[in-house]
Amino acid sequence: MSSLRPFGLSTWLAAPAAAALLLLTPVWQVPAYAQTAQASPAPAQAANPAPASPSQTTVAATSQQATDQRGLTSRAIDKVKQVAKSAGDIFSRVPCLSPKGGAKVMGSLPHVANKLIAGKPVVIVAFGSSSTAGYGASSPDFNYPNRLAAQLRRQYPTADITVINAGIGGEDAPEMMKRLQNEVIDVHPDLVIWQVGTNAVLRNLDPGDTAKMVEDGITRIQAAGDADVVLVDPQYSPRVTERPESASKMVKLLGKVAELRHVGIFPRFEVMREWHEKQALPVESFVIADGLHMNDWGYACFAQLLGDDIIRSVGQIKLGVNVPADVRTYRPM
Repeated sequence: MSSLRPFGLSTWLAAPAAAALLLLTPVWQVPAYAQTAQASPAPAQAANPAPASPSQTTVAATSQQATDQRGLTSRAIDKVKQVAKSAGDIFSRVPCLSPKGGAKVMGSLPHVANKLIAGKPVVIVAFGSSSTAGYGASSPDFNYPNRLAAQLRRQYPTADITVINAGIGGEDAPEMMKRLQNEVIDVHPDLVIWQVGTNAVLRNLDPGDTAKMVEDGITRIQAAGDADVVLVDPQYSPRVTERPESASKMVKLLGKVAELRHVGIFPRFEVMREWHEKQALPVESFVIADGLHMNDWGYACFAQLLGDDIIRSVGQIKLGVNVPADVRTYRPM
């Protein structure tokens, strides 16, 4: 693997002004409800007007409630349309490109692929920390599990696909192992996407200890049933690359665990490094101002590439090709 080249916050914040055009996190807010306009003064009435009957009062109140409800519904529909449009055109500004070097093979995912081919319900658990939960996204619609679910449902419109977001911010392998049984194994998933290692780097935990816990966790998942597993290594961002030795070791060890346990790995670190170094995207175009978490575009492209791997695996299974998960040229190491 090529040596890590750390960059500090001062480096990536000094991007040219033109980079501002690439800031891709949609900024939108729930529209403020319009205030009710004051009614025009009513014309003078007789000194002793006839009181309205109860039925007239009820009808008037019901009509007003219906009008208010239609207004709320209309605003809700507009919000959904706004989110859908923003999600749909996020790549029109900057495309999400596959890494350039070598064949992009993550290995087959036979369990989830066979379920999709057979038209059976599919359950995917996204297990991880804050970048699984979606910290930095402008809306839950833009976290990577929801983006992945949307992509797979577009590709397989008749399939029953459930993607469970089991991400909790601040956690790493020690905390995740405590909830592995209840939130992953007991769900009986067809695919587990396990994002791990970033907080271990930030907390200066021993990468070897983290790798051992992850290996034990994968062993438990594999022993419990028919589930494919994909590991997701740390993100390439200033807060992570400030610790180049720990980050490099973590990335290598997670790759080794995936090889030993014959599971897939999505090399997020190398993919994000390519965005910056080969595709010339400023770091702030895919990382938010905290120097750690991805923004809407970063999550969307990550989900897109991960979904492409799942779709590719389905195609391999349909052709009778079961590529072992440890046959990968995705990571340039």
